[in-house]
Amino acid sequence: MSFQNPVFIPGPTNMPEALRKACDLPTIDHRSPMFGDILHPCIDGVRKVLRSDDAEVFFFPSTGTGGWETALTNTLSAGDGVLSARNGMFSQRWIDMCQRHGLNVTIVETPWGEGLPADRYEDILRADTNHDIKAVLATHNETATGVKSDIAAVRRALDATNHPALLFVDGVSSIASMDFRFDEWGVDVAVTGSQKGFMLPAGLAIVGFSPKAMAAIETATLPRTFFDVRDMAKGYANNGFPYTPPVGLMNGLKLSLDMLLGEGLDNVHARHRRIAEGVRLATRAWGLDLCAASPDLYSDTVSAIRTPEGFDATEIVTRAASEYGMAFGVGLGEVAGKVFRIGHLGSLTDAMMLSGLGVAEMVMVDLGMNIKLGSGVAAAQEHYRHGSGTAHRAAA
Repeated sequence: MSFQNPVFIPGPTNMPEALRKACDLPTIDHRSPMFGDILHPCIDGVRKVLRSDDAEVFFFPSTGTGGWETALTNTLSAGDGVLSARNGMFSQRWIDMCQRHGLNVTIVETPWGEGLPADRYEDILRADTNHDIKAVLATHNETATGVKSDIAAVRRALDATNHPALLFVDGVSSIASMDFRFDEWGVDVAVTGSQKGFMLPAGLAIVGFSPKAMAAIETATLPRTFFDVRDMAKGYANNGFPYTPPVGLMNGLKLSLDMLLGEGLDNVHARHRRIAEGVRLATRAWGLDLCAASPDLYSDTVSAIRTPEGFDATEIVTRAASEYGMAFGVGLGEVAGKVFRIGHLGSLTDAMMLSGLGVAEMVMVDLGMNIKLGSGVAAAQEHYRHGSGTAHRAAA
């Protein structure tokens, strides 16, 4: 690999130099007011990114996986029912965590490449007249397949059945890159991490709790110590953590939030959408298909690209790294060897994306795939370029 090339894995993502330097912070007294000057702007900034007025925001020295555990252990008790679809590697991992915690998971098996089946959720919730299901899990953006699901539709299923279950959303590869509406969608716990849309190193689990989720904490009995949000809230009241905080990462997050909010969330989302569409047009020009089954499911942060039957897609990732020093994502789980993944989130521009598409194209030609060199790059260029053929002709 070459440190000079951008990465095109779905996370960790490229880091702006300013954020890398912000994380490189001299030691400070993390029990002093100086840390509070870092902590509280982070809380306020994440709340804005979530588009929430009243979410309680917590940070843990962990990753998105720790955020999943925070959601479960603070609100549920052993034996509680949980409803989840299994439509990719990361939804599967959250299900596995639930089962390890002694929760009773109703699994809706869903083809990889499809989104969350809100209609099936509604049927199951309507039949749950005893309200044994205490939480519904929803992976907003399945990073393994490049599939975006409709969280508002899941909320409508809960509301249509008047079901009191909490709604937990994995937004690890969507929050801070794609539109996310905590309050509007009635989310109770949102989970993300520092290493994707926030453009930082891995190391922070970032979670938002609704008032309803905060109330559930008082009756939940799953064991929790490190991830106890009550302890964290007490620490925040005194400008600190209940244990030593990752001060450098928090300082980086403070600047990241300034950058995101300074760009404007709508502009951030539009940038990701534009770059993603260029990747999709390149994929079409190559004659390949996305893993996502239909356009309404296309992710704006990662594209999982199917290769022809019998071709090992992992070879593309391996050769890109060894011959061109560039990183793409391999297929995971059921789509291992069937797709390669291009991450297009975080600190990324049109020009950077063109370099990734150019390398992917060279690799596929190197490996004998029936692809015309330059075809995908040209399709993306036409989308990214600021001029318009129609406008030029009109001016002439």
